[in-house]
Amino acid sequence: MAGLPIPVRDIRVRFHYVGGCGPFADITATFEPPDDAGEPDFVNLVPDEDLPDEYVAAYRAGVAQGLGGDADGDTGIAADVLITAGRHHIVDSSEYGFKIAGQMAARAVLITAGILPPVEAHKLTKVTWPEKSRLIGEHDPLRP
Repeated sequence: MAGLPIPVRDIRVRFHYVGGCGPFADITATFEPPDDAGEPDFVNLVPDEDLPDEYVAAYRAGVAQGLGGDADGDTGIAADVLITAGRHHIVDSSEYGFKIAGQMAARAVLITAGILPPVEAHKLTKVTWPEKSRLIGEHDPLRP
């Protein structure tokens, strides 16, 4: 298992449907290269009333899958994850929505770290992070 080569901060996934129903997810996390001591850390700083445990677990599963983990035991890219902000909607949030949010966040991390091509950033319309505008600007498929 390879470790994340650089820190990637403030990956925010926010999606909701105005005037419709879910899924709703809003979560921000920082990803760091893991230390050499063992398993990557996954820490949530958000109170349970804002982000219940079942949504944190679903986000974690999505991150693991998005970083390349699979059923065959391939763990992909290892990273320490720190959830710094998040909220849920009492009706429109679901574990499925937060799992998708985790997958999206992981893709953003892989793009920023140079593991996936920068042009992939265009596909992450519900994800924001500090490096995104630079990546999109440098690799705009519509620019001559």
